[in-house]
Amino acid sequence: MKIRLWLISLLLVVSPLMAVNKMPPASVTPVGTPATTPATTPATTPATTPATTPATTPVAAPAIAPTATPATPPIVTTISTAGGPVFVIPIHGKVGEAQFCFLRRALKEAQSASASAVILDVDTFGGDVDSAMDEMDALLATRIPTIAYVNTKAISAGSLISLAAKRIYMHPNAVIGASAVVGGEGEDLRETMKEKSTSMVVAKARGTAKTNGHPEDVAEAFVRKESELKRGEVSLDTKDTLLTLNAADATKLYDGQPLLAAGTAEDLDSLMKVAGLTGLVRHVEPSGFESIASWLITFAPLLLGIAITCAYIEMKAPGFGLPGITSLICFGLFFSAHFIAGLAGWESAVVFVIGFTLVICEVFLHPGTIIPGLIGVLLMLGSLVWAMVDHWPGTPAFPSSKELERPMLNIISAMIGSGIAMALVAKYLPKIPLFNRLILSAASAGGPAITIPVVNLTVQVGETGTATTTLRPSGKATFGSAVHDVVTNGDFISVGTKVRVVSTDGMRVVVEAA
Repeated sequence: MKIRLWLISLLLVVSPLMAVNKMPPASVTPVGTPATTPATTPATTPATTPATTPATTPVAAPAIAPTATPATPPIVTTISTAGGPVFVIPIHGKVGEAQFCFLRRALKEAQSASASAVILDVDTFGGDVDSAMDEMDALLATRIPTIAYVNTKAISAGSLISLAAKRIYMHPNAVIGASAVVGGEGEDLRETMKEKSTSMVVAKARGTAKTNGHPEDVAEAFVRKESELKRGEVSLDTKDTLLTLNAADATKLYDGQPLLAAGTAEDLDSLMKVAGLTGLVRHVEPSGFESIASWLITFAPLLLGIAITCAYIEMKAPGFGLPGITSLICFGLFFSAHFIAGLAGWESAVVFVIGFTLVICEVFLHPGTIIPGLIGVLLMLGSLVWAMVDHWPGTPAFPSSKELERPMLNIISAMIGSGIAMALVAKYLPKIPLFNRLILSAASAGGPAITIPVVNLTVQVGETGTATTTLRPSGKATFGSAVHDVVTNGDFISVGTKVRVVSTDGMRVVVEAA
């Protein structure tokens, strides 16, 4: 019964992951015949700059200002549109860890579906710099052509994310830029910290722009206020202002190339035509659980430690109770969080269940065979590591040392923590009254009758024998030619193990592994 309850509970944990994995896309919209002439020609009429002031406040000038140098005209990247759906991923609201988890999951879905292109529908005032850099890395890692559609603002971190796309298009009333580094509440940083942070972000922005064929000096002018931006003799941005471009400015031609954006589009349908995309459109929406998943991933070692410790307590107590349920919940949260965050598929949870089944068979059905239990433990550990590896479709199956660094650190931390917890449990759990009521112990009858103590005269303290059954913690052991009911102090002792009598109390014989 205990084995069935464990297996049924684990299947209930895994089944929702399999169901989510098989869910159809939110919507699939056929797209008509694309325009015969790609609209890479930018708008010629300048648009009025929106009156809305960006949330990011320009910071004060650092002590050392860079020297302005004209940049090489940008190269417009050609995107292949042969076959495959077109994924539309919204980058709306605050840039943060939850949005990064969503973007990573969506990009992996697109890569698994062999998408022909990914469109980022960008409409954000920015957010956390570290999350923006994570999103930039995710976009640079994908093998799918990416397009950033600024609809209608890509301010601060939003402009950095847009630079990570192969091509940029803008709504006619859109703005992009103003990416100065400020504090969490929008306040200016101290001069040294400001220059340190700005230098790092400028390097990242310039490197990303260079990779995707965008002008590096435009990327730097977005971040560093003191940077000048020129095209020939025309000054586009001075040392006194932080660069922000509207659609007309971004698409204006210089030496035959647009300053930044490849063109403008009124909406996504227009963008599909001007970009020459012909695939079916799949809109991917955040699940709403990304923020919860990001927190759970942060505390993954704690979840694993609690799960392992509760599983150990459950093995010590008869029946199936609260520790077993807690263990299953923690394992379920662990796999679910990594699935929502785009790190793991349901396959890792299935491998974990297979490994757990082998361990259960080793303990309860075929004790002493070792091999099934060893394979089961390896499968369980492997599935836990696999769930935490940031693996992208199409990359080598075996993760690199860098990809394994964080998962292994989490596993080692969980093992150390659970090992300490299990040592404390083994020492103090048998002394807890609640636990003592769950194990076999001597009982004395009530009533006015005279109590006659029963003394076991055949087993003495220090005598050794062999466990006839598995002691969990009660069972039977053979001493000489006689079989006796025995109990441990909470330890789990396998059948055939040598045991030693440590105390006797009437008919209650307490033993330990010899």
